[in-house]
Amino acid sequence: MSMTTARLLREEAQTIAPPEPDLTPHQIVARADGMRDKLRVAQAAAEAAGNISAETNQALVDAGFYRVIQPRAFGGYGFDLPTYVRLVTAVARGCPETAWVLSLVLGHVHQLSTYPLQAQVEAYGDTGDFRAPEVAAPQGRGVAVTGGYRVTGAWDYASGSAHATHILLAFTIDDAEPDGAPMRMGLFDRTDYEIVRNWDVIGMQGTGSDRVTMTDVFVPTHRAKPYPPMKSVLPPEIYHDEPLFHGPARPFIVTESAAVIVGAAEGALDLYEESFRVRKATGPTGGPRQELAEYQFNYGRCRALVDTARAALLQAASDYMEFGRRTCATGEPCSEDDWRRLTLVILQSIHLAHEAVDIMFRTVGTSASRKDSMMGRYWRNVGVLRGHLAHQSDSSAINYGRTHFGQSPVGIA
Repeated sequence: MSMTTARLLREEAQTIAPPEPDLTPHQIVARADGMRDKLRVAQAAAEAAGNISAETNQALVDAGFYRVIQPRAFGGYGFDLPTYVRLVTAVARGCPETAWVLSLVLGHVHQLSTYPLQAQVEAYGDTGDFRAPEVAAPQGRGVAVTGGYRVTGAWDYASGSAHATHILLAFTIDDAEPDGAPMRMGLFDRTDYEIVRNWDVIGMQGTGSDRVTMTDVFVPTHRAKPYPPMKSVLPPEIYHDEPLFHGPARPFIVTESAAVIVGAAEGALDLYEESFRVRKATGPTGGPRQELAEYQFNYGRCRALVDTARAALLQAASDYMEFGRRTCATGEPCSEDDWRRLTLVILQSIHLAHEAVDIMFRTVGTSASRKDSMMGRYWRNVGVLRGHLAHQSDSSAINYGRTHFGQSPVGIA
């Protein structure tokens, strides 16, 4: 790209102002807190429909949530990762499924930042409204043609695809060079794909994580970046003072989902406390649960687990920003030892949150097992998320130990 073209693109991008230029991190998180009751009420409908509603998604758009970490040059608020965590946990406290759609879709601006500037300008458009699911598993194939690829495939687990403006999809290519990336991650428009309803699970049913398909869709070279990236280069015109985008990828990716799980645990704890205030124990005592030592003990240990999970996640988010600021200042990327350690802390916050919700479910009473129980829904949602491939901490711990002692990692974690 010539310097003239880059300058024009930069000027165009910088004309996008965020909808509320004076919005603060405290205000945007307060908005999420204010939605909690409505999100709780909408849980059952989202689960039954297999997706969050258009009305719920529009409320997230109107509140500016999808722009929370988006660069200000592209119409975002440019807030830091701790603000992102506080926002997502607040939404998840009301509805984990809504938070999952929000967290992943808004988080993919981090992935977009490593595309050529031309692709980013096209994606953000005139208003900065960018919402993109991502499927990193290469479930499609691209045929090289002049100026790009023609792509055909079917990608499962496209969370939030019904409410998107774009989508990021990995595909194999037929012109890979021996020492080059074997795949591409394509940036596609919403009109490029169709949705096939195939999401049918016991938890997180309301995320709309359906299959998307496309047939012979052209994607230009500047919107098909090498994947996995051989080296990520952020356009300096936009990102020279955006430390969040200079932080390590793996901890950021795990934070996207950890924030949902920790927020869900907070929501479950709300229900747990509410049940103690209104229910009496069965059996000889028959006293109010909040006055009985057994229930006080269980509440206390769950409170400690959830608060510790939140504190660890927020500290990790703060450490992540420090790594990003260091890279901005020196040009040196975060060390492998540092980003692997940081990932382990984030994974530990998931462990703690999951343990708390499990204790709550098995001590609150059999009513939690009803199909329409909100506590049961939190438990199912957290259980499903705990099993996600990205949350397998054993492999991450092994690989931290291996690399720390000078050996190569194994597997993908």
